Amino acid sequence: MQLKKYTDYGLRVLMYLAAKKDDDRVTIDELSGIFNVPRNHLNKVVHQLGKEGLIETRRGKNGGFLLAVDPADVRLDKIIRRLEGDEYWIDCHKPECAIFPACELKNLINEGKETFYRFLSDYTLASLMQNDADIRRLWGQEIPINEA
Repeated sequence: MQLKKYTDYGLRVLMYLAAKKDDDRVTIDELSGIFNVPRNHLNKVVHQLGKEGLIETRRGKNGGFLLAVDPADVRLDKIIRRLEGDEYWIDCHKPECAIFPACELKNLINEGKETFYRFLSDYTLASLMQNDADIRRLWGQEIPINEA
């Protein structure tokens, strides 16, 4: 199984915002440069994260966005389900599979998917930020003096 790039970008954006320790808003241009990802891809992701209530967005001269929730409240299973669209991992209907009524593959794959999400339910965005000072350094963000 591989997550969609959309989900990957969404998780990166959330991690970047969680690593920031100030109230400076982040722009699409900043993220595009940090992640080397086209602006239009990030625009779509940021739009959805805003609709989900995970980030606060502001348009205009002083626009940008920042994390709107506590990272400890963002469970990984829920955000990945939302970004992935929670679609079936196997599509037995396009084209219609001749053995669909008797096939156990769909059941095994669905159980594996649910096991994957149950595992992730124990982790939050905060879980990914255990090394946030190192992450900020790698992203070129300044470390406040009281944290160095």
